[in-house]
Amino acid sequence: YVNAENHDWNLEEDLKFEVIKDLDGAVEGLTSGKADYFMWERFTTKPLVDQGVFRHVGNCPTPWPCFVIAVRNEFLETHTSTLKTILEIINRTTIDFKEIPSIDKTIANRYKQDIQDVREWLNITDWSQNQIDQKTVNVIQDKLLKLNIIDNKLKYNELTQQIF
Repeated sequence: YVNAENHDWNLEEDLKFEVIKDLDGAVEGLTSGKADYFMWERFTTKPLVDQGVFRHVGNCPTPWPCFVIAVRNEFLETHTSTLKTILEIINRTTIDFKEIPSIDKTIANRYKQDIQDVREWLNITDWSQNQIDQKTVNVIQDKLLKLNIIDNKLKYNELTQQIF
């Protein structure tokens, strides 16, 4: 929807989504003509671009973080300690992730990525140790509301929960 808005497409008529599930599904969908284009994180798809399977045609920045941890209220109510443990592990791992010796080589080898691409990704990637802030939540909701993806905005404390 964000990309459609950026290109002044008609949100009601120009968007027809095909569920392709994953990168393998994207390769199949694009090569068979089942899909017209596929949006995914640039560095993840770069090897496919380098191989000529995909063609990179542009970037589409969004007003929200790439990844967040989200759970249903029922899960939060019954598994708060589990969630807290998961977040502690993620935060403990990511706070010094870039300092792990040879992490660039490890990632490049593990995911069959070019070492320079991995270094660029590490240079521009940050992992927040904090909860998403109210301003960001408002910006996200404003965009989703404008695109008619949500019907109304919720209060910050209805969407977030402080567990630390």
